[in-house]
Amino acid sequence: MLKLLKIILAASSIFMGATVITTSASAADIGELKFLIPGGAGGGWDGTARGTGEALTKAGIVGNATYENMSGGGGGKAIAHIIETKDHGTLMVNSTPIVIRSLTKVFPQSFRDLTPIAGTIGDYGAIVVGKNSTLGSLSDLIEAYKTDPKSVAVGGGSVAGGMDHLIAALVMKNAGAEATKVKYIPYDAGGKAMAGLLSGEIKALTTGFGEAVELARQGEVKILCVTSMERNAAMKDVPTCDEAGSKGTNFVNWRGFFAAPGLPDDKKAAYIAALEKMYSTPEWEEVRDRNGWVDIFNADADFVSFLEGQEKQIGDLMRELGFLE
Repeated sequence: MLKLLKIILAASSIFMGATVITTSASAADIGELKFLIPGGAGGGWDGTARGTGEALTKAGIVGNATYENMSGGGGGKAIAHIIETKDHGTLMVNSTPIVIRSLTKVFPQSFRDLTPIAGTIGDYGAIVVGKNSTLGSLSDLIEAYKTDPKSVAVGGGSVAGGMDHLIAALVMKNAGAEATKVKYIPYDAGGKAMAGLLSGEIKALTTGFGEAVELARQGEVKILCVTSMERNAAMKDVPTCDEAGSKGTNFVNWRGFFAAPGLPDDKKAAYIAALEKMYSTPEWEEVRDRNGWVDIFNADADFVSFLEGQEKQIGDLMRELGFLE
């Protein structure tokens, strides 16, 4: 247990900008591609970028892939960086928080200041506890929360009012509890949040299902529920939150990629084509199933329309929960 905790903490603090995965660049559709990751190692953004890069390079679609982790400002530092540098050889991974954090003014930019490339995967949320927790089910967690909300610290790898906080509040609300009383403890990225759970700093963790699957398979944590309306094929014994008592809870965190503003049309088309081609490869199937991700693909204008729709949906929900006026 202690050894595992040290590994997770180390992975969360190491700057990994020099990591390189290589294949034959001359035979690839795209020779060089850099992934910019707006958070630390061990989180969902990190896993998505590195998993995508792994599939693209192993399938020979991309020659050389490099990765840079750039934490800060709830993701705003990386967004500002790619806007300022206008580096058209870089794809920045992002997800639902880019919508949430622009709504809450955590940073001044939005997806409109970037070049949206494509949404690529969906990762449902999960409520997780440690393997020795006395909370054996979502019902146990809800009951403890209703008895004394302050005694149930729930952590997540995003800022207060961010996506993990929002999911925790939504689960409580749909279970008939007071959503605004969630004692939420923010961590910088999912790896540190998971370390907080394993060390006992928090009683429960809100995270991506894909981020918790491997530790759950190893018996280090227990997933109380997943925020989908159907059980995930990666772990079919995990109930949905709807089944477990949080009625109607359905929340998926998309993840996808953005480029710098002013990206030439031919470059954008090449990125979209590479990601779309990746879906039909066994290399991608292996990465996807290993992480419990769900395939989605909406590129270019369809991706923009999706983002606009989610912006309205989440804005309405955040106002209902008291996170926005």
